[in-house]
Amino acid sequence: MIPAAGAVLGIDVGCSPVRRSSAICRIAWNVHEVSWRVARFRAVEAERTETIIAVAGDATLACAAFDGPLRPGFGAIGRYRTAERMLTRRLARRIGKPGASSAPVGVLLNAHANACARTVLQHCTLARAAHAKQIDDKAVVEAFPSSFLGMMIDDPSMLAARRHNRSDLFFLHWCGRGIFDRLIGHLLPRREPLQSPTALTNHDDRAAFICALTALCVAANDYTAVGDHDGWIILPPYALLQPWARDDLEANARDGALQVPAAVLFRSAGIM
Repeated sequence: MIPAAGAVLGIDVGCSPVRRSSAICRIAWNVHEVSWRVARFRAVEAERTETIIAVAGDATLACAAFDGPLRPGFGAIGRYRTAERMLTRRLARRIGKPGASSAPVGVLLNAHANACARTVLQHCTLARAAHAKQIDDKAVVEAFPSSFLGMMIDDPSMLAARRHNRSDLFFLHWCGRGIFDRLIGHLLPRREPLQSPTALTNHDDRAAFICALTALCVAANDYTAVGDHDGWIILPPYALLQPWARDDLEANARDGALQVPAAVLFRSAGIM
């Protein structure tokens, strides 16, 4: 389903007005190649808007993903969500867990994620949402990099990661095991990456790149989602999740809290 050429956007949402702890990544592709661009910014205007506009460019973006809690309408959340529960029960011992949207840090992150999303919606050209469980008419989704990375690792517990270094250790593991090549090849087959993820050495740059990959999964309509009316977190393609991750997600799920595009399930079952 992914177009022959296009672009997606990923934003690692930071809250600091002093340090450039926010980062943005644009992944673009054509029939032959895949490339990306990354920049950092502070959580202040007009720096936030100027950086987003400069990196996003004028072309239509197939999807934009944000590492911060988002719900339909982009209002304040202020409570513990199903999406967070889904990635905590059973999974936390292996890959950590998202912060709660009800915690002070979660409330602040929600506010800055909303600001970034509104900036993209106001100043960038974004495609209409075509995926299930939309939070907006435009293709805006929520990412969570450490869970995204962890669910494609065969045994994350062997990496002895802690909260402060988990996503970086997972990222380096992906680099060493060729998992980035596998995912990009799955989503954008027969394209040659012009860069290597190993060149990304900054924590925030890496997170923005994972957010852009999250957006790419949605653009390809090949992803896993967890959540409910308070928002959905997007994860890698269901077929690429480790068996333990699929088992834990399915054990956690109730009332439709786990969602996979129907076409993906049909292909997995050999129906298509």
